[in-house]
Amino acid sequence: MNNYLPQPVRYVGRFAPSPTGPLHFGSLVAALASYFDARSNKGTWLVRMEDLDPPREPPGTDELILEQLHALGLEWDGEVLYQSNRLEVYSATLKRLKATGLCFACDCTRPRIKSIGGIYDGRCRNRKLPFSAGLATRVKTDNSLHEFEDAIQGSYSQTLEQDTGDFTLLRKDGLFAYQLAVVVDDADQGISHVVRGYDLLESTPRQIYLQKLLGFMTPQYAHVPVIVNEQGQKLSKQHFADAIEVKAASKVLHNAMRYLGLRPANSQISEPPAELLAWGIDNWDIQTVPKLANIQMHSAH
Repeated sequence: MNNYLPQPVRYVGRFAPSPTGPLHFGSLVAALASYFDARSNKGTWLVRMEDLDPPREPPGTDELILEQLHALGLEWDGEVLYQSNRLEVYSATLKRLKATGLCFACDCTRPRIKSIGGIYDGRCRNRKLPFSAGLATRVKTDNSLHEFEDAIQGSYSQTLEQDTGDFTLLRKDGLFAYQLAVVVDDADQGISHVVRGYDLLESTPRQIYLQKLLGFMTPQYAHVPVIVNEQGQKLSKQHFADAIEVKAASKVLHNAMRYLGLRPANSQISEPPAELLAWGIDNWDIQTVPKLANIQMHSAH
């Protein structure tokens, strides 16, 4: 059991996959971490579909992911929230941010930003381009230090102006950026704890910055190691990661739990998923999760 939860905050956690492909082993490890942390704190565990990029989302993938979670015994609370149903909310929030005078339109291309090292240099900050179709909307950053204490990885900080530059809230193709949508959804759903993959650690200072601009609560963050293949690549559809084999649910869960510092007995592989998950909840301690950026997949076999 964790004791890091400040009282009287009600624990609300979430798992927020992008439906670009079926659940693979890496996404299961992240899902399990958020599930165990929520349930061990007697909290609510929500599922959110981050479906803001239709060209990358094969039809029916969202339903497949939910079926996989169900087959693994990972039952969520309440209705699944779909980001694609919340475009008006994001639009209204972007309007609020524009009213602060901190947003600007930008016509810079990805190749240009890549050519200068990937950190936006503020080129369009003072050009006063109109907010119109075909242009991105960025938010101005500052040179203050944005620091937070990660429950797994420890202290982490960025100076946004130097480390990321002004970042995108609305893309040139008209799609809302992840940073904006995730901050709005976490606030609207009352998320108190975000447990997710290490690959999102560097996004967190930008999200905290937006939370402050919008007057939102900042959740407690915890970033678990990313599972990588033998080439050191994050498991993903892009790198041809295999879908979870739900017919071997207990074996898959047993294996995934070991990546999170849990040590179920070998004999527990034969237990039903519900019993294995109940054991995981009882034995969960976020402090035993490895404080690593990534773990190679075969290392826990």
